[in-house]
Amino acid sequence: MSRVPLPYSQKILELFRNPKNLGKMDDATVSAVAGNPQCGDMITFYLKINEQDVIEKATFESYGCAANIATSSIVTEKVKGMKLEDAWKITWKSVAEEVGGLPAVKFHCSILAVGALRRAIRTYYKNKQTTPDWLPKELTFEEKQALEEEELARILEKKMKRGEEK
Repeated sequence: MSRVPLPYSQKILELFRNPKNLGKMDDATVSAVAGNPQCGDMITFYLKINEQDVIEKATFESYGCAANIATSSIVTEKVKGMKLEDAWKITWKSVAEEVGGLPAVKFHCSILAVGALRRAIRTYYKNKQTTPDWLPKELTFEEKQALEEEELARILEKKMKRGEEK
């Protein structure tokens, strides 16, 4: 069986070869993980946020495909210098458009990138024990998608512990 390469845009290929903001940030204010158990993509986002709730720096680590790396790279580029409220408004569709479009089977990559960003923002406010008016009380679609990997890891860990106890 032969595999046909996915029709990635030139921008995706360029960001895959030369990602922006790749790497762990040791002095991050907050970090968040997002993943998709079906394809195995994983992202960790790191944000450095100042006292005015402005993102001064954003980086990411990725275990994933070209689309995963490219969409994470675009999101970290977009949010630098943004207030958290404005960063929250970034949509997965706008990220997909900004990388020159995504094959339908790769839409989840832009959803994960936005989900990781939103999880980081929500965690930041949770750590500060405050909730701004603009932050939805319920998790967004993107946040729920980002949590899938975490939930799967918890289930597997429980099953493994039960297996060890027998």
